[in-house]
Amino acid sequence: MSILIDKDTSFIIQGITGREAVNLTRENLDYGANIIGGVTPGRAGRDIYGVKVYDCVADVLKHEGQQPYGSIVSVPPRFTKDAVFEALHNDIKLIVVVTENIPRREVAQMVELANLKGARIIGPNCLGLISPGEAKMGGVGGPAANTRQAYTKGNIGVMSRSGGMTTEIASTLTAAGMGQSTCVSIGGDAIVGTTYAELMPFFVEDPDTEAIAIYSEPGGRMEAELAEWIADNECKIPVVAFMAGRFMDEMKGMRFGHAGTIVEGKEDTTADKIERMRKAGISVAERIEEIPELIKQRLAEK
Repeated sequence: MSILIDKDTSFIIQGITGREAVNLTRENLDYGANIIGGVTPGRAGRDIYGVKVYDCVADVLKHEGQQPYGSIVSVPPRFTKDAVFEALHNDIKLIVVVTENIPRREVAQMVELANLKGARIIGPNCLGLISPGEAKMGGVGGPAANTRQAYTKGNIGVMSRSGGMTTEIASTLTAAGMGQSTCVSIGGDAIVGTTYAELMPFFVEDPDTEAIAIYSEPGGRMEAELAEWIADNECKIPVVAFMAGRFMDEMKGMRFGHAGTIVEGKEDTTADKIERMRKAGISVAERIEEIPELIKQRLAEK
């Protein structure tokens, strides 16, 4: 099985005529995505790889005659909040925001409205998610041929703050003969719509997810929240993590790659994160290549 998306998931692409969104459209269609329309104000009547373009989300619903479950939002930062609000007000339940450099206050507003609407945001500053062999929503994996090479259907869930490392972990698992159930690039910003801890219930409730692999980075409290969730819920599913950027522990205030990886206090350091995760029963790999073997060990123990 999979979480969040499957082969029947339909979605739209907001900002579809932009250069990045055009590539996303082709890559997702080639993987078998059910894209029912695209939105770019003032560009109605065009089409992108056969996907009709409309001026607004309401027009897609009206003319296509169906309610999309999700939306990929790929618009400039100054328009992202409006695009997400438009999707939410049209009852779209899963929104993948690939845009980066969105002001934190606006991201917080987007997430708050999504919560009120019973919807879920993945991102911002993410590559989306994939359930191998089922569906792909976003840029994760790149072109369809590369995606099929890196991702294979199986029983390991993957969560990562880095889009590229989502694929790196999946590829490492695939090479070890371990397929994936669903892989989620949650985004690298300080505020994201869905954290590790918030995704955990989905994986735990999925009968075909037997273990979870995580790629993490310095900065923020997501790892602490994950450790707390695992302890509070007495989670039995094996979790293996890799923590990048250990060198940053001596460099307070330094940013590592993503906007959210700023070490501001002890809880943001890699050492503290690793300690918290280990206390919660999460195995921490020294190298990415160790993840498959650690998962095998944990499954054997289980």
